[in-house]
Amino acid sequence: MTETLLVTSTQDSTGKTAVTLALGLLAQERDLSVGYMKPKGTRLQSNVGKTLDEDPMLARELLGTDAEMHEMEPIVYSPTFMQGAVRGQESGEDLAEIVREYYDSLSADADLMLVEGGGKHTTGGLVDLTDPEVASLLDAKVLLVADYATPADLDDVLAAVDDVRAEGDDRLAGVLFNRVGDAAYDELEKEVVSFLESRDVPVLGVVPRERELAGVSVSDLAGELGAELVTDAPTDAYVERFLVGAMGADEALRYFRRTKDAAVITGGDRADVQTAALQAPGVKCLVLTGGHRPSGAVVGRAESEGVPVLVLNADTLSAIDRAEEIIRGGRTRDERTVELMGELLFEHADVDALVPTAADGDE
Repeated sequence: MTETLLVTSTQDSTGKTAVTLALGLLAQERDLSVGYMKPKGTRLQSNVGKTLDEDPMLARELLGTDAEMHEMEPIVYSPTFMQGAVRGQESGEDLAEIVREYYDSLSADADLMLVEGGGKHTTGGLVDLTDPEVASLLDAKVLLVADYATPADLDDVLAAVDDVRAEGDDRLAGVLFNRVGDAAYDELEKEVVSFLESRDVPVLGVVPRERELAGVSVSDLAGELGAELVTDAPTDAYVERFLVGAMGADEALRYFRRTKDAAVITGGDRADVQTAALQAPGVKCLVLTGGHRPSGAVVGRAESEGVPVLVLNADTLSAIDRAEEIIRGGRTRDERTVELMGELLFEHADVDALVPTAADGDE
């Protein structure tokens, strides 16, 4: 009998793809057959004239499935699709029937069927196919993946739990907190878990923040931006945030010193801001826009500090937009990411509550 688990989240980019596929690999290690689908494609890119979601493509590769993309991703949840839904051109009932049909086909020989949610748990409301509604449609248990920094984040968690339970009291498998920083980890384990369990909300794991999963390496950032590396400096540092250098040098230095694991994006002609950035220990690289190459003095200082400098022809605003898109999308979506997530889940989560044993799968 097939067990079905839908992995959803309180917001975009919580790591649910890595969690979903890691669970799939852990299940395969238990000699279980695994199926996968993402009914609503939200992480879209153009591929040979078609708009596709990258996550099912990665799932097909890592899980070794030969399923067709249109089966794994029956709904392309694009801006055009959403406009059509608003205009009454999309039928929720018809779409639900399609999702169910492909689910039945993909899960026919699976011990564990993994269904990845789209965006956040409310995505799909335009056509009555939010993640909780999809879980009800497919009779799936729900794993809710969430971030945690402060108790205010629990409002979103509890609201999502209510939405899931509105589709059936036993629908919720539990909550998994992912990418939890050191500052919040103890509070979460000692106080928040007890609070949620007092609300009858099972917490199935608290996964610590792992640098390799939290950002993008300078090397990958350069490749994604199409930037030129103009320094002889290591590019293996990880960047988790971007700062814009558009102020005076003194103000910039105070600003840059308050952060860590950052890339500074500034005009290639702003040598004063570039020099200030190189004095801040939390700045891991410079991204210079406008096609301007830095002065020899800046290059020399950057190389002595071990800070790589990237040069782009794009303007600063375009560079910021693209850089933020890279961070939000997660550039570490590959086999190594999923394997690392699997190790973290094995150490910090109740995998047995999410992945059946071989004996369970044979029943």
